[in-house]
Amino acid sequence: MSQSDRTLFLGSILSKAESLSRAAVWAGGAMMLGSVVLICFDVITRKFLNMATSGSNEISGYVLAISTSWALAFGMLERINVRVDVLYRVLPVRVTAFLDWLSIVLMGVFIAYLTYYAYFVVLTSWEQEATANTTLGTPLWIPQGLWVLGLIWMCIVLALMLARASVALATGDLQTVQALSAPRSSMDEAQEEAAMATDRVSQERTS
Repeated sequence: MSQSDRTLFLGSILSKAESLSRAAVWAGGAMMLGSVVLICFDVITRKFLNMATSGSNEISGYVLAISTSWALAFGMLERINVRVDVLYRVLPVRVTAFLDWLSIVLMGVFIAYLTYYAYFVVLTSWEQEATANTTLGTPLWIPQGLWVLGLIWMCIVLALMLARASVALATGDLQTVQALSAPRSSMDEAQEEAAMATDRVSQERTS
């Protein structure tokens, strides 16, 4: 496989990974919305019917953890993770490109360790048939497994990003490295807001 073919292949896979990560974010958002509806229902029934629905607090905790892990990959791909860039902005382009690549490596190491130990948490819950000490008695491996699923997907996405960034860094394509993992500037955010506003205007005109 030639260098250009390898670049196109990695770019295509990353594009598909972004689509899946976006779907995971929407799924997590739907779960959060469902959790809010359940909590509101619980509050209303407590107030007016003097009746409590058991489990809303427990379920909302599970949903928060699961939706957060499912959103990690999308946040990394969209570069919305927080990075301190006080010195970054004044460094040479080659140095910042290397720091961008290094940020993917360090994030990958951290997430890999977290996923490794999280997996054993799920495995222990499965082997011991552990259940929540609540009214629902939820088998803990179910919410924990869904939580770990998001971490595993984050590891896969980081591996793809690292492969793409490494190829770009090796070939001197510093712009691609920065596009993958550089912190978002105010100009990037302004351009994105302008594009969204243009899309809204176009949709209003067509409708």
